[in-house]
Amino acid sequence: MAYLATLTLDRGRAAALLAVVGVAAGLSVHAVVAALGLGALIGQAPSIYEVLRWTGVAYILFLAWEGWQPHKENSPAHARGTSGSLMWRGFFSNVFNPKSIMFFVSVVPGFVSYQAGDRSLPVQIGLYGAVYVAIATAIHGCIVLLASELRPRLMTGSRQQAIRRFLSVALVLVAAWLAWTTRRI
Repeated sequence: MAYLATLTLDRGRAAALLAVVGVAAGLSVHAVVAALGLGALIGQAPSIYEVLRWTGVAYILFLAWEGWQPHKENSPAHARGTSGSLMWRGFFSNVFNPKSIMFFVSVVPGFVSYQAGDRSLPVQIGLYGAVYVAIATAIHGCIVLLASELRPRLMTGSRQQAIRRFLSVALVLVAAWLAWTTRRI
């Protein structure tokens, strides 16, 4: 969510909405993985979970570092912001999100009706996943719309670099929070 707000303030509504599509695709991967039963594998394999967790933390730190850099409209970093790359950035920011992984591994199965011989389990998990993706995408879209309304007031003149740096620090704090709250005890 912090990434989407930062992207909206930096590049505008259209760019951030492209990232929302990527975020929804990342969430959809989690739903499919859970429906196929691979979520249980991730839940039982601490090494796989740890790799995914630290990859997510590192990616958020990369986004923070990128946001900290001086903003130049014609810089190679800004030019990379094509529609495809923005979608991929949204995808990676969420497919490696350990909170989302844990949600599908530990929370979604609690809502599923387990019965011996029932083959509808993947369908149930898939349906819950689809509902979750739809709700999360609506929330992410609202964040982008709100940030785009604030953008003209926040991203003018000398404020722009200070806001970018503030949001970069916020992403570092999110990465630290994510690393702390998703650790296995």
